[in-house]
Amino acid sequence: MNLKPLGDRIVVKVLTREEKTKGGIVLPDTAKEKPTEGEVMAVGSGKVLDNGQKLPIEVKVGDRIIFSKYAGTEVKIDGDEYVIFSERDVLAIVEKK
Repeated sequence: MNLKPLGDRIVVKVLTREEKTKGGIVLPDTAKEKPTEGEVMAVGSGKVLDNGQKLPIEVKVGDRIIFSKYAGTEVKIDGDEYVIFSERDVLAIVEKK
C-alpha cells in the first residue's frame, strides 16, 4: 500500500467479520452494522498546534483500534477497504491480554 496520510490523519484497514443471528442465519451485507474496528496501516506526522509545536499521534502502525461509526472517508485500494480519518475519531486502542 502506497498511501501516506498527512497531519493527524490515520489510515485504517477495516476489520469485518461474518455476522450470524442466534439461530445461525448469516446476515447479508445490507443488514449488518457498519464496522467500527480496524488495524492501523499508516499514520501522519502529527497535528500542528497554534503555537507551532507538533503533537505526535498516539496510535502506531499495527495497533487495533475502535473508531467512530460514521467517521472518515472510505477508500478501496487493491480490493481492500480502508478508512482515512483524523486521530480525534479514534475512541480506543484494543490491547492484547
